[in-house]
Amino acid sequence: MGKLISAKDITTKFNLAYHTINYYTTIGLFTVAKKNGSARLYDEAVISDRLKKIQAMMLEGYTLRLIRKKLEEGKG
Repeated sequence: MGKLISAKDITTKFNLAYHTINYYTTIGLFTVAKKNGSARLYDEAVISDRLKKIQAMMLEGYTLRLIRKKLEEGKG
């Protein structure tokens, strides 16, 4: 496991809205690496890699549902 970052850290480092992080987590695009009380911590390297793949597929016209499916199948 790499460096752990909070959702707040993701908002500033990757320029994502907090509700986007929550939504991506809810639909399975982001996975929580560890919980510290009520705070969710994410693996920074995993988030960075996932975001690159998500953004590339979104530019190709894929929906978030299809993106999640491709990532789960290991094709993304």
